[in-house]
Amino acid sequence: MLRIKKLDIFIVKSFLLLFLGTFFICLFIFMMQFLWSYVNVLVGKGLDMAVMGQFFFYSALSLVPVSLPLAVLLASLITFGNFGERYELLAMKAAGIPLIKIMRPLFILVCFICCVSFYFQNVIGPIAQQKLGTLIISVKQKSPELDIPEGVFYDEIPGYNLKVAKKNRKTGMLYDVLIYDLRDGPENAHIIFADSGRMEMTADKQHLNLYLYSGELFENLKSQNMKSKNVPYRRESFSHKFVIIEFDSDFNMADASIMSNAATTKSMGVLQTSVDSMRVVGDSIGRRYYTDLKSSTYSNSYRLTAQDSTKLQDENRVRYNIDSLFEASTLNQKQKAMVAVTSRSEGMSSDLKFKSYTMDGNDYQIRRHNIEWHKKITISLSCLLFFFIGAPLGGIIRKGGLGMPVIVSVFLFIFYYVIDTSGFKMARDGRWIVWMGIWMSSAILLPLGAFLTYKSNKDSVVLNTDVIIAWFKRVLGIRDVRHIFKKEVIIHDPNYPSVLVRLQELTDECRQYAEANRLRKAPNYFKLWMSNTDDTEMKAIQRKLEVLVDELSNSRSATLLNLLNNYPIITVNAHTTPFNIHWLNVAAGLFVPVGLFFYIRIWIFRIRLSKDLERVIKTDADVAHVIEQGKNL
Repeated sequence: MLRIKKLDIFIVKSFLLLFLGTFFICLFIFMMQFLWSYVNVLVGKGLDMAVMGQFFFYSALSLVPVSLPLAVLLASLITFGNFGERYELLAMKAAGIPLIKIMRPLFILVCFICCVSFYFQNVIGPIAQQKLGTLIISVKQKSPELDIPEGVFYDEIPGYNLKVAKKNRKTGMLYDVLIYDLRDGPENAHIIFADSGRMEMTADKQHLNLYLYSGELFENLKSQNMKSKNVPYRRESFSHKFVIIEFDSDFNMADASIMSNAATTKSMGVLQTSVDSMRVVGDSIGRRYYTDLKSSTYSNSYRLTAQDSTKLQDENRVRYNIDSLFEASTLNQKQKAMVAVTSRSEGMSSDLKFKSYTMDGNDYQIRRHNIEWHKKITISLSCLLFFFIGAPLGGIIRKGGLGMPVIVSVFLFIFYYVIDTSGFKMARDGRWIVWMGIWMSSAILLPLGAFLTYKSNKDSVVLNTDVIIAWFKRVLGIRDVRHIFKKEVIIHDPNYPSVLVRLQELTDECRQYAEANRLRKAPNYFKLWMSNTDDTEMKAIQRKLEVLVDELSNSRSATLLNLLNNYPIITVNAHTTPFNIHWLNVAAGLFVPVGLFFYIRIWIFRIRLSKDLERVIKTDADVAHVIEQGKNL
């Protein structure tokens, strides 16, 4: 029997409140991005609030499935980050509850969110996309709001060009009005010039009433063309004139069927039916084109008859050289032949291009429908994948609030978006198989989610900044510096006579090692990669050095402690082959670009090791001198 525990209710409430907040934030961000892409269509059209309300409502419905994955990722990161920061996650694990059981109630909730996302994409989304697409087309077809600028020609009124030198925005009066009526063509334009005027929109928003004062009108009395001379015209002077201009500025909704063939406006069942229909149509068209290619339309018009074929098969058959026949023809015959061949080739090329466009267009629509079919599943599934990334990652980071979780969420979502967009474009253009391109992002997120969940459940150290910094320091050869300070309490004082003997032994070993290995000289490339010996001698020197430094750090002499800080921290493996496996070193040496890189790196570290040994020898002498003086020891 399923029992709902108080801990499950607490976890669900903590997640659900954050999820609702992050969901509306993500939806708002995506809506602003969507609005920005259509701002040039909406601005300047004088749209009513009802139209704008429909635009935002349908765009919000269509963007719900895209907002859910990011909201799940961000909410799960913050929830488990808060648990880790307040030590609640530690208390749950200390009580014997593994991370999988802590995530179980949220897993059920996220599965429900996946179902909601799928419902929106398969049922509500197609309707919203159809309404939104019809609305956008209708807005694009609407005439812009009438706003005639000063000093430039205004051509937004169909068939007219207007220019106003100055206008009074308070009274609506226009001054020095110049109108070109181009409805009969630019050659037969009707020109009106007026000292002032006023323009008003009719109540039905279908016409413009133009009141002109103190002006003149010019128009041709007959049609004008390029050969016309002395075309009669009419000139009219007026004190006031009334002109009606057709200008439909009202918003008219386009037919909803205009978006019926778009793949985004169909459910999964309709998409599958449409794909089957398009494949049948494509196969029938392809077979018809294939038949046409085999027919006489594209075959040689000058075929041999049966009698000619028999003659050619005879032993004394005649071989014809087309080039010699062409050279023997007259210039007129050559020209006719070239024109006929060119015309026939161009006709065949145009016909084949048209048919290829038809087939390519049909294949493109099939791919788009298949893409939409797969996206309805992958976007829903991404909510679950992001949960298995965000929840364990929040437990690992252990940072709540809107700081680190937001940064990590944005980075992961951008990573997912780039991969998903790349796969979508590859599938859309036919470069990849459709399912491969659409499912690529999910295939990459799945191992990442499984890895993070496993590591978090096992309490493994992941994303430890100290480990990462140490690895980069090791790769780049950056070393720490010694920081030895005077101790408040000293239990055992250094045995200075023994230290002097060991200092001399360390100095002798460093000199012998430097002379034997010739560290400043470039090593032999082939011997370097073929050698499989560990540098035990250098490791012994490093151990002796550290033992001496550790013993002398108990000294009460500030001078001696300062000298100990001069000892370098020797890296015993940087000057040797980069890998512990012999065959891997051989492979790196055989692959010259990689081997050359490691070779130069090893040479640099050998030179640094030589300098370190010289520094050890000098510091040994300074320490021995301070001990021999015996001051403040």
